[in-house]
Amino acid sequence: MIPTCRHCQTALTLDFLDLGHAPPSNAYLSPDDLMRPETTFPLRLKACPTCRLVQTEDFAAADALFSADYAYYSSTSRSWLDHAARYVEMITARLGLNGDSHVIEVASNDGYLLKNFVAAGIPCLGVEPTQGTAEAAEAIGIPVLQAFFGEEMAADLDKADLILGNNVYAHVPDINDFTRGLCTALKPQGVVTLEFPHLLRLVQSNQFDTVYHEHFSYLSLLSVEAIMHGAGLRVFDVEELATHGGSLRIYACRIDADHGEQPGLGAVRDAEFAQGMGQDAYYTAFQDKAETVKNDFLRFLLQARADGKSVAAYGAAAKGNTLLNFAGVRPDLLPFVCDAAPSKIGKLLPGSHIPIRAPAALERDRPDYLVIFPWNIGAEIRAQNAGLAKLGTRFVTAVPTLKID
Repeated sequence: MIPTCRHCQTALTLDFLDLGHAPPSNAYLSPDDLMRPETTFPLRLKACPTCRLVQTEDFAAADALFSADYAYYSSTSRSWLDHAARYVEMITARLGLNGDSHVIEVASNDGYLLKNFVAAGIPCLGVEPTQGTAEAAEAIGIPVLQAFFGEEMAADLDKADLILGNNVYAHVPDINDFTRGLCTALKPQGVVTLEFPHLLRLVQSNQFDTVYHEHFSYLSLLSVEAIMHGAGLRVFDVEELATHGGSLRIYACRIDADHGEQPGLGAVRDAEFAQGMGQDAYYTAFQDKAETVKNDFLRFLLQARADGKSVAAYGAAAKGNTLLNFAGVRPDLLPFVCDAAPSKIGKLLPGSHIPIRAPAALERDRPDYLVIFPWNIGAEIRAQNAGLAKLGTRFVTAVPTLKID
């Protein structure tokens, strides 16, 4: 049976990417978990020939992916905290937000962003389905509703002057219901801002390692405008961001709101058109690019072992898990990965079962090569480990092409 598009229900006849089978990328394991079978799901993407939404085939339910022990905490990245603070300063000025305004953040995580609104005296609410991160936000004084966002629950919320969502839109299994919820919870002249990785940049930079089960959709302005319009919203502005390898921040409002279309919107539309995002061939050519990255990374690991060189990695991130499982890498080629998040230390990566250690392990067991998996914050990680470089460690990234510094 051919699956259908989660937005427009067109048959999904275009193959975009097949990464084989893998466990959910954030399903970290304890050593005791190795005594039990590990659940894996196919990780395949299709493209809609009508609305051009790239999407997973659905094999895993959202409540299985975002459980109470979901391990991603936004506040572990200094650069991401800075990004959030700059956004709050910008949007407060742009919309004239004050103590009489109301802000809602969907997928508010551990309060990394809303704490800036709290500090400014602007009333806000976080909506966050994951227990651990919701409790972390509440502990620093942020009001949080622990729930999945959608149209029905949005009807009970106080209407917002601003609804924001950073890197949540791609995680939504029912993207139509979610988008209708945005419209429902928005004041007549209110604004929605959403940030998400730009499909155009994913393809340009071979960022197949951003594909995982928790990402149900891979978004372009072309597809997002179609989804928004179907929910009673329209995009009136867009900014291109450097975050996550190249993202879009879209600004949307109700269809009948007064916000005029800004020049940035036409510029991104034109860029997508020029790259062929309206044509089938754009989507069907991506598999070969991913295979090239995988093969180059495997050759590097095998050559390092043949040369007697030690290899470790930094960042127990979903990006790394996608690459490792696609390439079939195990601890014999990569003995350990380090991460600063306490929730991950002492656990094992899903699928590959590579141990996660604290960053201090790199000082005790200095590797010849350090693979950086979250390449989007590569500069931050290099700076944190500058002492290793002085002692001879070389930094490695696999995406968009293998690079050894």
